[in-house]
Amino acid sequence: MNTIILVIIGMGLVTYLPRMLPFVLLQNKTLPPFLEGVLKNVPYAILGALIFPKVFLIQKDPLFGTIGAGTAIILALTGANVIIVVLGAIAVLSFYSFMF
Repeated sequence: MNTIILVIIGMGLVTYLPRMLPFVLLQNKTLPPFLEGVLKNVPYAILGALIFPKVFLIQKDPLFGTIGAGTAIILALTGANVIIVVLGAIAVLSFYSFMF
C-alpha cells in the first residue's frame, strides 16, 4: 500500500511542477511578442494534432467529420477561443445529426 501512495504522490509532483514552475519563475517577466504568438497557438496545434487524424477514419458518414473539421477550422481562423471552437463544432454536428 505504501508503494501505491508514493507512486500517486510522485505522479502528482511530476504533473504539478512543470505547470507551477513557469508560473512562479516567469511571474514578473515579459515575453517577446514572437514567443507570445507561438504560445498562443499551442492549444490549436494540440487540438488539431489530436483530433484531425480521426476525421479521416469516420466510416459511417465521412461528411460528418468534414463538417466538424470545417466548422472548427473556420472558428479557429476567426480567432475564437479554443472552448468556443470545440463547442461550435459540437453544436454544428449536433444540428447536422438532428437534421439528417
